[in-house]
Amino acid sequence: MRSSPLALAVLTAALLAAGACATEDSASDGAGASGTPSGGGSCAPADLDTVEADTLTVATDQPAYGPWFVDDDPANGEGYESAVAYAVAEQLGYTEDQVTWTRVQFNAAITPGTKPFDFDVNQFTITDERRQAVDFSSPYYTATQAVITTAGSAADGATSIADLKGLRLGAQVATTSLDVLTDVIAPDSDPAVFNTNDDAKLALQNGQVDGIVVDLPTAFYITSAELDDGVIVGQIADSGESGDQFGLLLAKDSPLTDCVTRAVDALREDGTLDALQQQWLAEVADAPVLS
Repeated sequence: MRSSPLALAVLTAALLAAGACATEDSASDGAGASGTPSGGGSCAPADLDTVEADTLTVATDQPAYGPWFVDDDPANGEGYESAVAYAVAEQLGYTEDQVTWTRVQFNAAITPGTKPFDFDVNQFTITDERRQAVDFSSPYYTATQAVITTAGSAADGATSIADLKGLRLGAQVATTSLDVLTDVIAPDSDPAVFNTNDDAKLALQNGQVDGIVVDLPTAFYITSAELDDGVIVGQIADSGESGDQFGLLLAKDSPLTDCVTRAVDALREDGTLDALQQQWLAEVADAPVLS
């Protein structure tokens, strides 16, 4: 991936441990480098029912943010999710030239229906509700949610969830960030809901909200690279069991789900996911925990 403009800090040992524990059960039966899963059946490109023959079509939103992507260019292989996508492709037997990218809005991706991609990588948290409409691979990352603000705002200096309840807070629509804001923080007034994190960030800069909720790596990126006076108020310890598990999203009952899952499992087992996390996500200082 690219050289990130931010000075990301090491995610907490607890967070990394949670990711390992959360994904351990799904790490069996990985695919080999040839693309053949150990459970039987071929996952080679010639045998996969992809949107385009001999091509793996991968989707993400626009803009695509760091540290998941670099320079809003998912095809450059830089950023954690771009790197994961290419690693999965390689595991399945695709070359870089056989990977093509398309842009799909987050909300559109999680709705039922035909998809213009083979899988989508965009910090999709795996939930039972979403599984009714789409498929997911096994998790490739686990994260907690965090609250960010600007220096001197009403949220700056908050040390507990109780301190946040009377403030104006917002998050992106249809995300776990919004779920955590609504259900865990449960502010006194209705949360502000935005189409994208860019819209939420702009509202924060303009003083329309006191703080916004995003996943922790994104919190570090926005506060260090996109806001001159950005502040991480803290992470939400109660972000769900073991935090949010991110999975690659596929169409419901996709014929590719098993093969993509086996590829992710293999990358976890051989240490590739850990190495990519260290490269793109692991230079982050501990964020305070809001209880």
